Amino acid sequence: MQKYLMETPMLDYSSAPIQKLIKKRNWKALDEKERVKAIYNFVRDEIKFGYNTDDSICATKVLSDGYGQCNTKGTLFMALLRCCGIPCRIHGFTIDKKLQKGAMTGFVYNNAPKNVFHSWVEVMLDGRWFELEAFILDNEYLTKLQRKFSRCSGAFFGYGVAVKDFKNPVTDFDMNDTYIQSEGINRDFGIYDSPDELLKEHGQELSPLKVFAYRHLGRHLMNRNVKKIRNS
Repeated sequence: MQKYLMETPMLDYSSAPIQKLIKKRNWKALDEKERVKAIYNFVRDEIKFGYNTDDSICATKVLSDGYGQCNTKGTLFMALLRCCGIPCRIHGFTIDKKLQKGAMTGFVYNNAPKNVFHSWVEVMLDGRWFELEAFILDNEYLTKLQRKFSRCSGAFFGYGVAVKDFKNPVTDFDMNDTYIQSEGINRDFGIYDSPDELLKEHGQELSPLKVFAYRHLGRHLMNRNVKKIRNS
């Protein structure tokens, strides 16, 4: 399990902001189950759903931004877990860009790659690995989205969601797996010890021009769309 507790350049948990947060929240004083639950809820709801500059940013940067998506929130989640003595690893995938429709619109959606890089975090607790994905969307955003599409009683695909039961997705952790985008997965890259190792082999394939456009325009439009839902 030691390799699942190691610090890496992306999982930079010895940084002052992360150390200060963990001390302030007193997470290390909790038993392991409650520790994971508290960190999970923090990353899910206090780090809002949104799009950062790049998947490879470190945990401290995600914390500073105060928002993130699957890959970046996952990085922060892993750093906090490892710093608090909870072994964790990362599972990489791609998802169909259709599940981003609504968050992505217009030319941003039309020019996005069909397969979007995705990951979830797997946590070792009580002798088993739990697959945790639903920390991606904060509850405020998801609740407003459910209200916007209140007539949907079955599967839902879009706005960062891909689930079979839109009204009752499994998003709370209580010794169970959680999912919010898993129904959109179309390729499995397997399990890696850290996001650093995963991104060495995989990642979002974009031309330099598209990377520039995403960082300086696309993600801002996407974040604006997400805020419209959250503030509706």
